[in-house]
Amino acid sequence: MKNARKHAFRRDKPLRGRPPGPRFRRPPRGDDNGVILYGWHTVTAALANPARHIRKIVATENALRRLADEGISLPVEPELVRPDAIAARLSPDAVHQGLLAEADPLPSPALADLAAAGIVLVLDQITDPHNVGAILRTAAAFAVAAIVTTARHSPEATGVLAKSASGALEWVPIVIVQNLARALAEMKAHGFLLVGLDSEAADDLSALELASPLALVLGAEGKGLRQGTRAVCDRLACLALPGAIKSLNVSNAAALSLYIASRAVAS
Repeated sequence: MKNARKHAFRRDKPLRGRPPGPRFRRPPRGDDNGVILYGWHTVTAALANPARHIRKIVATENALRRLADEGISLPVEPELVRPDAIAARLSPDAVHQGLLAEADPLPSPALADLAAAGIVLVLDQITDPHNVGAILRTAAAFAVAAIVTTARHSPEATGVLAKSASGALEWVPIVIVQNLARALAEMKAHGFLLVGLDSEAADDLSALELASPLALVLGAEGKGLRQGTRAVCDRLACLALPGAIKSLNVSNAAALSLYIASRAVAS
């Protein structure tokens, strides 16, 4: 995990000259600046990530036994509870598998640290945490270098999002920017090819000549890409589908786009 982050970001060649300052900033959070992680894959991935600081672990007897059987060490003394005590802290449909952790949020790398290599996903006001979590999971599967999203109009990296990501939150860096159009322009200046996904676009993504570094830009369901985002993209492309339905859920569109792009970039 640590090596993957080193490859994704480098500090010797920033996108543009910037005055000295902190390289990392925290994404906006709640009053206590902490996050809730629950579910087996989510919590054990956090425990395995040296960059994640765990504040508290709440677990059932069965979950603690499973942790011990798999040789997973805990950084803090766990609180033993019944399953309903964990369920009471979560939404009714949450599947916690007897395991919950309170943790510090991971730092958000600066855009200046993004290496001009590989594939990056850019999310234009995708607010559903289930979708963003599923996109994160797919991004981890395709070794995406990072996800770029905005401080506003994006879900916090906690709870439902973390559960939907199934541990991928620990593996894919999330770059938080204030203005997406400016961030895309900065990426373009550093050599990224910016391809916006649009179901109404004339060009099929699989027919485009794609090369690294590549940024695939995804818009929210219903609204799609905003005008300012569309304007800064180098190309707009659709996913040519043979069936009667010509558009996909945004997380499915991300998976298909990454499959097409990763094959094109690798060839």
